[in-house]
Amino acid sequence: MYRFKCSIGFVQFRGVLVASIRDVAKEAGVSLGTVSNAINRPEVLAPRTLRKVQKVIEDMGFVPNASARNLRAGRNRVIGLVVPDISNPFFTDLAKGVNDAAFAAKYVVILCNTDESTEKENQYLDVLSAQNVEGILITPARDTNRALASVTEKGIRLALVDRPALGLQACSVAVNDSYGGSLALTHLQELGHRNILLLTGKEDIPQVADRNAGIREALKKISAAERPEITELRLDSMSAASAYEVIKRKIDSGIDFTGIICGNDLIALGAIRAFREKNIAVPEEVSVIGYDDIDFADSANVPLTSISQPAYELGYAAAELIISECENPERHVHQRIEFQPRLIVRSSTAPTKSHRANLKIS
Repeated sequence: MYRFKCSIGFVQFRGVLVASIRDVAKEAGVSLGTVSNAINRPEVLAPRTLRKVQKVIEDMGFVPNASARNLRAGRNRVIGLVVPDISNPFFTDLAKGVNDAAFAAKYVVILCNTDESTEKENQYLDVLSAQNVEGILITPARDTNRALASVTEKGIRLALVDRPALGLQACSVAVNDSYGGSLALTHLQELGHRNILLLTGKEDIPQVADRNAGIREALKKISAAERPEITELRLDSMSAASAYEVIKRKIDSGIDFTGIICGNDLIALGAIRAFREKNIAVPEEVSVIGYDDIDFADSANVPLTSISQPAYELGYAAAELIISECENPERHVHQRIEFQPRLIVRSSTAPTKSHRANLKIS
Protein backbone atom coordinates (compact mmCIF):
# COMPACT_ATOMS: atom_id res chain seq x y z
CA MET A 1 0.00 0.00 0.00
CA TYR A 2 1.39 3.37 -1.07
CA ARG A 3 1.20 6.65 0.86
CA PHE A 4 1.85 10.15 -0.38
CA LYS A 5 4.01 12.80 1.29
CA CYS A 6 1.12 14.69 2.87
CA SER A 7 -0.34 13.62 6.18
CA ILE A 8 -3.94 14.58 5.37
CA GLY A 9 -6.76 12.10 4.66
CA PHE A 10 -6.77 9.82 1.59
CA VAL A 11 -9.28 7.74 -0.31
CA GLN A 12 -8.51 4.02 -0.72
CA PHE A 13 -8.93 2.65 -4.25
CA ARG A 14 -8.12 -1.03 -5.00
CA GLY A 15 -5.78 -1.20 -2.04
CA VAL A 16 -3.97 2.04 -2.90
CA LEU A 17 -4.48 5.28 -0.98
CA VAL A 18 -5.07 8.15 -3.39
CA ALA A 19 -5.74 11.80 -2.83
CA SER A 20 -9.14 13.29 -3.60
CA ILE A 21 -9.96 16.74 -4.96
CA ARG A 22 -11.04 17.70 -1.44
CA ASP A 23 -7.58 16.75 -0.14
CA VAL A 24 -5.96 19.00 -2.74
CA ALA A 25 -8.26 21.92 -1.87
CA LYS A 26 -7.59 21.55 1.86
CA GLU A 27 -3.82 21.33 1.46
CA ALA A 28 -3.68 24.30 -0.93
CA GLY A 29 -6.09 26.33 1.16
CA VAL A 30 -8.47 26.99 -1.73
CA SER A 31 -12.01 26.05 -2.66
CA LEU A 32 -13.07 22.95 -4.61
CA GLY A 33 -14.00 25.25 -7.50
CA THR A 34 -10.48 26.65 -7.64
CA VAL A 35 -8.99 23.16 -7.87
CA SER A 36 -11.51 22.29 -10.59
CA ASN A 37 -10.51 25.41 -12.52
CA ALA A 38 -6.83 24.54 -12.16
CA ILE A 39 -7.57 21.21 -13.83
CA ASN A 40 -10.13 22.19 -16.43
CA ARG A 41 -9.79 25.96 -16.98
CA PRO A 42 -6.35 27.08 -15.77
CA GLU A 43 -6.57 30.30 -17.79
CA VAL A 44 -9.17 31.76 -15.41
CA LEU A 45 -6.91 31.58 -12.35
CA ALA A 46 -4.32 34.07 -11.20
CA PRO A 47 -0.84 32.73 -12.03
CA ARG A 48 0.19 32.59 -8.37
CA THR A 49 -2.92 30.63 -7.34
CA LEU A 50 -2.54 28.29 -10.29
CA ARG A 51 1.10 27.52 -9.44
CA LYS A 52 0.19 26.82 -5.81
CA VAL A 53 -2.58 24.39 -6.70
CA GLN A 54 -0.48 22.67 -9.38
CA LYS A 55 2.34 22.14 -6.87
CA VAL A 56 -0.03 20.49 -4.40
CA ILE A 57 -1.43 18.30 -7.17
CA GLU A 58 2.10 17.24 -8.09
CA ASP A 59 3.22 16.66 -4.50
CA MET A 60 0.16 14.58 -3.68
CA GLY A 61 0.22 12.64 -6.95
CA PHE A 62 -3.42 13.58 -7.51
CA VAL A 63 -4.93 12.14 -10.69
CA PRO A 64 -8.26 13.69 -11.83
CA ASN A 65 -11.00 11.12 -12.22
CA ALA A 66 -12.08 11.50 -15.84
CA SER A 67 -15.12 9.24 -15.41
CA ALA A 68 -16.45 11.25 -12.51
CA ARG A 69 -15.70 14.52 -14.28
CA ASN A 70 -17.56 13.42 -17.38
CA LEU A 71 -20.47 12.13 -15.30
CA ARG A 72 -20.84 15.50 -13.58
CA ALA A 73 -20.77 17.18 -16.98
CA GLY A 74 -23.35 14.71 -18.38
CA ARG A 75 -20.83 13.31 -20.86
CA ASN A 76 -18.89 10.08 -21.22
CA ARG A 77 -17.11 10.51 -24.59
CA VAL A 78 -18.46 7.20 -25.89
CA ILE A 79 -20.16 6.67 -29.26
CA GLY A 80 -21.78 3.56 -30.67
CA LEU A 81 -21.21 2.16 -34.15
CA VAL A 82 -23.93 -0.17 -35.47
CA VAL A 83 -23.19 -2.00 -38.74
CA PRO A 84 -25.02 -4.79 -40.58
CA ASP A 85 -22.09 -7.15 -41.30
CA ILE A 86 -18.66 -6.70 -39.76
CA SER A 87 -17.42 -9.81 -41.60
CA ASN A 88 -17.65 -7.77 -44.82
CA PRO A 89 -14.27 -6.02 -45.24
CA PHE A 90 -16.09 -2.87 -46.36
CA PHE A 91 -17.51 -2.44 -42.85
CA THR A 92 -14.19 -3.42 -41.29
CA ASP A 93 -12.53 -0.54 -43.14
CA LEU A 94 -15.42 1.76 -42.26
CA ALA A 95 -15.10 0.86 -38.56
CA LYS A 96 -11.37 1.60 -38.67
CA GLY A 97 -12.10 5.06 -40.04
CA VAL A 98 -14.62 5.68 -37.24
CA ASN A 99 -12.22 4.43 -34.59
CA ASP A 100 -9.29 6.51 -35.84
CA ALA A 101 -11.35 9.70 -35.84
CA ALA A 102 -12.75 8.90 -32.40
CA PHE A 103 -9.31 8.14 -30.97
CA ALA A 104 -7.96 11.45 -32.25
CA ALA A 105 -10.79 13.23 -30.42
CA LYS A 106 -10.36 11.10 -27.25
CA TYR A 107 -13.62 9.22 -27.75
CA VAL A 108 -14.26 5.49 -27.34
CA VAL A 109 -16.28 3.43 -29.84
CA ILE A 110 -18.63 0.53 -28.99
CA LEU A 111 -19.06 -1.70 -32.06
CA CYS A 112 -22.33 -3.59 -32.64
CA ASN A 113 -23.04 -6.03 -35.49
CA THR A 114 -26.69 -6.61 -36.49
CA ASP A 115 -26.34 -9.30 -39.19
CA GLU A 116 -28.86 -7.15 -41.11
CA SER A 117 -31.50 -7.99 -38.49
CA THR A 118 -33.87 -5.20 -37.47
CA GLU A 119 -34.54 -7.07 -34.21
CA LYS A 120 -30.84 -7.07 -33.30
CA GLU A 121 -30.57 -3.48 -34.40
CA ASN A 122 -33.35 -2.42 -32.04
CA GLN A 123 -31.77 -4.31 -29.15
CA TYR A 124 -28.43 -2.60 -29.72
CA LEU A 125 -30.09 0.80 -29.92
CA ASP A 126 -31.77 0.11 -26.57
CA VAL A 127 -28.50 -1.02 -24.97
CA LEU A 128 -26.53 1.94 -26.28
CA SER A 129 -29.23 4.33 -25.11
CA ALA A 130 -29.20 2.73 -21.66
CA GLN A 131 -25.41 3.18 -21.56
CA ASN A 132 -25.96 6.91 -22.14
CA VAL A 133 -23.62 7.06 -25.13
CA GLU A 134 -23.18 10.53 -26.55
CA GLY A 135 -23.93 9.53 -30.11
CA ILE A 136 -24.70 6.59 -32.39
CA LEU A 137 -23.40 6.00 -35.90
CA ILE A 138 -25.51 3.47 -37.74
CA THR A 139 -25.88 1.77 -41.09
CA PRO A 140 -29.53 0.71 -40.78
CA ALA A 141 -30.46 -2.80 -41.79
CA ARG A 142 -33.66 -1.38 -43.29
CA ASP A 143 -34.81 2.15 -44.08
CA THR A 144 -38.16 1.89 -42.28
CA ASN A 145 -36.93 1.41 -38.72
CA ARG A 146 -38.92 3.78 -36.49
CA ALA A 147 -36.55 3.10 -33.59
CA LEU A 148 -34.06 5.50 -35.17
CA ALA A 149 -36.31 8.47 -34.47
CA SER A 150 -36.64 7.45 -30.83
CA VAL A 151 -32.87 7.70 -30.41
CA THR A 152 -32.86 11.40 -31.20
CA GLU A 153 -35.91 11.93 -28.99
CA LYS A 154 -33.83 10.67 -26.06
CA GLY A 155 -31.26 13.39 -26.69
CA ILE A 156 -28.67 11.03 -28.21
CA ARG A 157 -26.98 12.33 -31.34
CA LEU A 158 -27.48 10.18 -34.41
CA ALA A 159 -25.66 10.00 -37.74
CA LEU A 160 -26.34 7.62 -40.60
CA VAL A 161 -23.41 5.94 -42.32
CA ASP A 162 -23.60 4.64 -45.90
CA ARG A 163 -27.19 5.86 -45.99
CA PRO A 164 -28.87 9.23 -46.60
CA ALA A 165 -30.77 10.83 -43.72
CA LEU A 166 -34.09 9.02 -44.40
CA GLY A 167 -36.08 12.07 -43.34
CA LEU A 168 -34.47 12.19 -39.90
CA GLN A 169 -32.99 15.29 -38.32
CA ALA A 170 -29.49 13.83 -38.40
CA CYS A 171 -26.21 13.97 -40.23
CA SER A 172 -25.55 11.40 -42.92
CA VAL A 173 -22.54 10.21 -44.86
CA ALA A 174 -23.25 8.07 -47.89
CA VAL A 175 -21.98 6.87 -51.26
CA ASN A 176 -23.99 7.55 -54.41
CA ASP A 177 -25.04 3.92 -54.85
CA SER A 178 -27.36 4.74 -57.73
CA TYR A 179 -24.38 6.04 -59.69
CA GLY A 180 -22.39 2.96 -58.67
CA GLY A 181 -25.02 0.67 -60.16
CA SER A 182 -24.99 2.73 -63.34
CA LEU A 183 -21.18 2.43 -63.58
CA ALA A 184 -21.34 -1.35 -63.33
CA LEU A 185 -24.06 -1.77 -65.96
CA THR A 186 -22.46 0.67 -68.39
CA HIS A 187 -19.08 -1.06 -68.09
CA LEU A 188 -20.45 -4.47 -69.06
CA GLN A 189 -22.69 -3.03 -71.78
CA GLU A 190 -19.75 -1.25 -73.39
CA LEU A 191 -17.85 -4.56 -73.42
CA GLY A 192 -20.64 -6.06 -75.55
CA HIS A 193 -22.52 -8.00 -72.86
CA ARG A 194 -26.20 -8.27 -73.73
CA ASN A 195 -27.28 -10.93 -71.22
CA ILE A 196 -26.36 -9.93 -67.70
CA LEU A 197 -27.11 -11.58 -64.35
CA LEU A 198 -27.68 -9.28 -61.39
CA LEU A 199 -26.60 -11.29 -58.34
CA THR A 200 -27.33 -9.38 -55.19
CA GLY A 201 -29.25 -9.19 -51.92
CA LYS A 202 -32.87 -8.52 -51.10
CA GLU A 203 -34.50 -5.37 -52.42
CA ASP A 204 -35.39 -4.13 -48.90
CA ILE A 205 -31.69 -3.54 -48.19
CA PRO A 206 -31.35 0.17 -49.00
CA GLN A 207 -27.99 -0.09 -50.77
CA VAL A 208 -29.29 -2.90 -52.96
CA ALA A 209 -32.38 -0.90 -53.90
CA ASP A 210 -30.32 2.18 -54.79
CA ARG A 211 -27.85 0.27 -56.96
CA ASN A 212 -30.64 -1.52 -58.77
CA ALA A 213 -32.32 1.83 -59.38
CA GLY A 214 -29.08 3.08 -60.92
CA ILE A 215 -28.95 0.07 -63.21
CA ARG A 216 -32.51 0.67 -64.37
CA GLU A 217 -31.79 4.34 -65.05
CA ALA A 218 -28.69 3.42 -67.06
CA LEU A 219 -30.74 0.95 -69.15
CA LYS A 220 -33.15 3.71 -70.14
CA LYS A 221 -30.28 5.68 -71.68
CA ILE A 222 -29.17 2.82 -73.93
CA SER A 223 -30.74 2.33 -77.35
CA ALA A 224 -33.08 -0.64 -77.73
CA ALA A 225 -30.63 -2.37 -80.09
CA GLU A 226 -27.78 -2.16 -77.59
CA ARG A 227 -29.77 -2.58 -74.37
CA PRO A 228 -28.84 -5.68 -72.31
CA GLU A 229 -31.36 -8.11 -70.86
CA ILE A 230 -31.10 -8.24 -67.07
CA THR A 231 -31.95 -11.32 -65.00
CA GLU A 232 -32.16 -10.70 -61.25
CA LEU A 233 -31.22 -13.32 -58.69
CA ARG A 234 -31.59 -12.54 -54.99
CA LEU A 235 -29.42 -14.05 -52.27
CA ASP A 236 -30.61 -14.60 -48.71
CA SER A 237 -27.14 -13.65 -47.52
CA MET A 238 -24.74 -11.32 -49.34
CA SER A 239 -21.81 -13.66 -48.70
CA ALA A 240 -19.24 -15.56 -50.74
CA ALA A 241 -20.61 -18.91 -49.54
CA SER A 242 -24.16 -18.06 -50.59
CA ALA A 243 -23.05 -16.87 -54.02
CA TYR A 244 -20.89 -19.96 -54.51
CA GLU A 245 -23.81 -22.34 -53.90
CA VAL A 246 -26.26 -20.37 -56.03
CA ILE A 247 -23.89 -20.09 -59.01
CA LYS A 248 -23.06 -23.79 -58.84
CA ARG A 249 -26.76 -24.60 -59.19
CA LYS A 250 -27.13 -22.00 -61.92
CA ILE A 251 -24.30 -23.58 -63.93
CA ASP A 252 -25.86 -27.04 -63.59
CA SER A 253 -29.16 -25.76 -64.97
CA GLY A 254 -27.42 -23.89 -67.79
CA ILE A 255 -26.10 -20.35 -67.90
CA ASP A 256 -27.67 -17.85 -70.26
CA PHE A 257 -25.57 -14.81 -69.44
CA THR A 258 -22.09 -13.56 -70.26
CA GLY A 259 -21.69 -11.05 -67.46
CA ILE A 260 -22.56 -10.76 -63.76
CA ILE A 261 -23.03 -7.64 -61.64
CA CYS A 262 -22.54 -8.63 -58.01
CA GLY A 263 -23.90 -6.86 -54.94
CA ASN A 264 -20.48 -6.83 -53.29
CA ASP A 265 -17.00 -8.20 -53.76
CA LEU A 266 -17.62 -11.22 -51.52
CA ILE A 267 -20.46 -12.31 -53.81
CA ALA A 268 -18.20 -11.83 -56.83
CA LEU A 269 -15.40 -13.92 -55.30
CA GLY A 270 -17.84 -16.71 -54.41
CA ALA A 271 -19.18 -16.70 -57.98
CA ILE A 272 -15.67 -16.83 -59.48
CA ARG A 273 -14.83 -19.81 -57.25
CA ALA A 274 -17.88 -21.68 -58.57
CA PHE A 275 -16.96 -20.90 -62.19
CA ARG A 276 -13.39 -22.04 -61.62
CA GLU A 277 -14.52 -25.40 -60.17
CA LYS A 278 -16.79 -25.93 -63.18
CA ASN A 279 -13.96 -25.02 -65.60
CA ILE A 280 -15.71 -21.89 -66.84
CA ALA A 281 -13.09 -19.25 -67.56
CA VAL A 282 -13.35 -15.74 -66.12
CA PRO A 283 -13.39 -13.39 -68.01
CA GLU A 284 -13.11 -15.31 -71.30
CA GLU A 285 -16.53 -16.94 -70.90
CA VAL A 286 -18.15 -14.89 -68.13
CA SER A 287 -17.21 -11.40 -66.92
CA VAL A 288 -17.71 -10.64 -63.23
CA ILE A 289 -17.87 -7.22 -61.59
CA GLY A 290 -18.03 -6.68 -57.81
CA TYR A 291 -18.82 -3.78 -55.54
CA ASP A 292 -16.79 -2.18 -52.68
CA ASP A 293 -13.22 -2.76 -53.95
CA ILE A 294 -12.13 -4.46 -50.74
CA ASP A 295 -8.42 -4.83 -50.02
CA PHE A 296 -7.95 -8.29 -51.49
CA ALA A 297 -9.98 -7.63 -54.67
CA ASP A 298 -6.71 -6.74 -56.37
CA SER A 299 -4.92 -9.90 -55.18
CA ALA A 300 -7.65 -12.48 -55.94
CA ASN A 301 -6.88 -15.39 -58.28
CA VAL A 302 -8.59 -13.33 -60.95
CA PRO A 303 -8.06 -9.68 -59.96
CA LEU A 304 -11.54 -8.31 -59.54
CA THR A 305 -13.11 -5.43 -61.43
CA SER A 306 -15.10 -3.53 -58.82
CA ILE A 307 -16.98 -0.37 -57.96
CA SER A 308 -14.78 1.33 -55.38
CA GLN A 309 -16.25 2.91 -52.25
CA PRO A 310 -14.04 4.94 -49.87
CA ALA A 311 -15.05 2.96 -46.78
CA TYR A 312 -12.35 4.32 -44.45
CA GLU A 313 -13.03 7.93 -45.46
CA LEU A 314 -16.77 7.30 -45.07
CA GLY A 315 -16.31 6.16 -41.48
CA TYR A 316 -13.84 8.90 -40.60
CA ALA A 317 -16.11 11.65 -41.95
CA ALA A 318 -19.15 10.25 -40.12
CA ALA A 319 -17.28 10.12 -36.83
CA GLU A 320 -16.06 13.69 -37.26
CA LEU A 321 -19.62 14.88 -37.84
CA ILE A 322 -21.10 13.24 -34.77
CA ILE A 323 -18.18 14.25 -32.55
CA SER A 324 -18.61 17.82 -33.76
CA GLU A 325 -22.27 17.64 -32.77
CA CYS A 326 -21.40 16.19 -29.36
CA GLU A 327 -18.83 18.92 -28.72
CA ASN A 328 -20.90 21.86 -29.99
CA PRO A 329 -24.59 20.88 -29.99
CA GLU A 330 -25.85 24.47 -29.98
CA ARG A 331 -23.88 25.51 -33.05
CA HIS A 332 -24.05 22.23 -34.95
CA VAL A 333 -25.77 22.16 -38.33
CA HIS A 334 -26.71 18.75 -39.76
CA GLN A 335 -24.81 17.89 -42.91
CA ARG A 336 -25.18 15.35 -45.67
CA ILE A 337 -21.91 14.24 -47.24
CA GLU A 338 -22.03 12.13 -50.39
CA PHE A 339 -19.00 10.36 -51.85
CA GLN A 340 -18.85 9.30 -55.49
CA PRO A 341 -17.90 5.68 -56.33
CA ARG A 342 -15.32 4.84 -58.98
CA LEU A 343 -15.01 1.99 -61.48
CA ILE A 344 -11.77 0.02 -60.98
CA VAL A 345 -11.13 -2.19 -64.01
CA ARG A 346 -9.09 -5.36 -63.51
CA SER A 347 -8.91 -8.82 -65.08
CA SER A 348 -12.35 -10.22 -64.23
CA THR A 349 -14.15 -8.33 -67.03
CA ALA A 350 -13.44 -8.41 -70.76
CA PRO A 351 -15.19 -7.86 -74.10
CA THR A 352 -17.40 -10.67 -75.38
CA LYS A 353 -16.15 -12.73 -78.32
CA SER A 354 -18.61 -11.09 -80.69
CA HIS A 355 -17.66 -7.65 -79.45
CA ARG A 356 -13.95 -8.41 -80.00
CA ALA A 357 -14.77 -9.62 -83.51
CA ASN A 358 -16.71 -6.42 -84.25
CA LEU A 359 -13.80 -4.34 -82.99
CA LYS A 360 -11.43 -6.13 -85.34
CA ILE A 361 -13.74 -5.63 -88.30
CA SER A 362 -14.16 -1.94 -87.62
